Amino acid sequence: MILRDGTADDAPAVLALNHAFVSVLSPLDDGRLAHLVAQATLYRVAEEQGRVLAFLLAMGEGADYDSPNYRWFAARYPRFLYIDRIVVAAEAQSLGLGAALYRDAFDHAASLEVARVTCEFDLAPPNPASSRFHARLGFREVGRQVLDAGKEVSLQAVLLADAVRPASD
Repeated sequence: MILRDGTADDAPAVLALNHAFVSVLSPLDDGRLAHLVAQATLYRVAEEQGRVLAFLLAMGEGADYDSPNYRWFAARYPRFLYIDRIVVAAEAQSLGLGAALYRDAFDHAASLEVARVTCEFDLAPPNPASSRFHARLGFREVGRQVLDAGKEVSLQAVLLADAVRPASD
């Protein structure tokens, strides 16, 4: 497995992955993806044999991003790395790709001297796998908010000093 920066050539695979998990993510099309990538401080893909199996998009403070979850963190923390979305293909789950992408994000945050990494996951509808995954990495709930159509999210944060960095493969 190779972790690398995402490119414009990855867009079809990234859009397909996002679409496969849109029930726990926000929708994404070509234009929205291009905007997010332009705002991202980190856009990484996990590839095996030329196939993108996972991706991660993260923003730092000051991004031009209208996500209510991003804006919640921006209103409270002067410096942070916000994991906007991470997706692992169904057939590649439990292979450690999510952990590898988060380890990479923690390393990126450290290189920028950003001490806090943030994210959110759904409470309603529930996403227990994401809840367990983030708890294992040291994330803790710092807030909640209800979004459109009754969707409720758990807003999560971890200080890098407290983060559990998954072992390298």
